[in-house]
Amino acid sequence: MEIQKRNKTVHIILWIAQVLLALMFIMAGTMKAFQPIEALTESLPWVTTVPEGLVRFIGISELLGGIGLIIPSAFRFKPFLTTWAALGLAVVMVFAAIFHAVRGEFSAIGVNAVLMAIFLFIAWGRSKKAPIQAK
Repeated sequence: MEIQKRNKTVHIILWIAQVLLALMFIMAGTMKAFQPIEALTESLPWVTTVPEGLVRFIGISELLGGIGLIIPSAFRFKPFLTTWAALGLAVVMVFAAIFHAVRGEFSAIGVNAVLMAIFLFIAWGRSKKAPIQAK
């Protein structure tokens, strides 16, 4: 009984993390993928220092990763893709931390590290602790 209750708690915590991060990355990814670069410079000044194609690639990666955190598990269609989306976004956070370190923006690395840890928690939780079964 106690193990089942703990698994339910982990399941709920995972869903909360998945939904919040999915919303965050769908929004951020959509902005980077589709907004004009000039509009992005107000909130993301670094976009003028890298090729536009890289900004769009990052945006599409974040958008697809955010969608992948929710859709496969919610519809129980290939829910293992949620684990892969979380791992993919963890890799994006590693590259983001490296990017910020190279630019001397060390204060931003903490956010990347926390997000990476949450993505790894989601990947672990959905693959080992509280997996969702396909229909």
